[in-house]
Amino acid sequence: MKLGMPINYAGDFRETIDNLRDFEAVGVRRVTVPEAYSFDAVSQLGYIAARTETMELQSGILPMYSRTPTNLAMTAAGMDYISSGRFILGIGASGPQVIEGFHGVKYDFPLGRARENADICRQVWRREKVEHRGKSYQVPLTEADGGSGLGKALKIINHPVRDRIPMLLAAIGPKNVELAAELYEEFQPFLFHPEYVEEAFGPALAAGRAKRDPSLGELAIVVQTSVLITDDADKAEAALNAVRHHSALYIGGMGARGKNFYNSLVQRYGYVDEAKLIQDLYLDGRKDEAAAAVPDELVRAMSLIGPRSYVQERVEAFRGADVGVILGAPAAATHTERVEDMRVLAEIIG
Repeated sequence: MKLGMPINYAGDFRETIDNLRDFEAVGVRRVTVPEAYSFDAVSQLGYIAARTETMELQSGILPMYSRTPTNLAMTAAGMDYISSGRFILGIGASGPQVIEGFHGVKYDFPLGRARENADICRQVWRREKVEHRGKSYQVPLTEADGGSGLGKALKIINHPVRDRIPMLLAAIGPKNVELAAELYEEFQPFLFHPEYVEEAFGPALAAGRAKRDPSLGELAIVVQTSVLITDDADKAEAALNAVRHHSALYIGGMGARGKNFYNSLVQRYGYVDEAKLIQDLYLDGRKDEAAAAVPDELVRAMSLIGPRSYVQERVEAFRGADVGVILGAPAAATHTERVEDMRVLAEIIG
């Protein structure tokens, strides 16, 4: 298991990166930058590459719809080059609210697109002439596909540092989880409850692993969680409350009724009535009540918040669920405290 951390795309990014070496020095081995509909993640990751020495750099998560597969492959190859082989290409489907609402691109065939992206990216990194005939992508685009007929199969000009850059798929739905276990080096779920990994993901992971090429190695599960190591009950409760509100946003507000992937996930954990109540409250504009309705057991299980002994217990629960990377978001009030929490967490992880 290794320790990483997310970088928030809000706030003073330069100041955050100025302090990133402090986290690198205490054992944080990966950093990930999200991309929703704010600044792009790639330019920020390039800046981080120049300011760090050993940290892995993960995109978390580049939406498949806003870039072509070859563009994703070129971007990954470029990031891998400037970081001397430290890049992990994290991609995902995002959701129709962002893809259609912000990018103006039809949200269709997310499962097929994830499969086609893996094939095309790996062709690019192997420096093959890219040829792919799929449902969503045709490379080259022929006249029969609606092109001019002038396109031809090309291979990337530069030589990538690696011919297989690790790929991570963000997924929580059963079919996407199965695909991640079949074709991707890493899989990143969300709102992860380690005690219910079998109920939520077990059959899908088993089905995907049964088709997995051994050359991919073992599937790594990457989990983001909030971190605060403290004996102060009030500070712990404030951090847990922040997790409640963040969880309510996704369980209640990320999608319409019947089209919320996060709500469905929490139901697979067994919180069926609670998930419905959170969504009803949130969509009715009663956000504080929705947060209060998030089960305390779920909030605590997803987090690393509390005394060191408790955090150590939770780390072992994550380890027991085959988590390979913990992306810990430190919640302490000061930079010094955040660095110390990550130092202790790195020590606990070992």
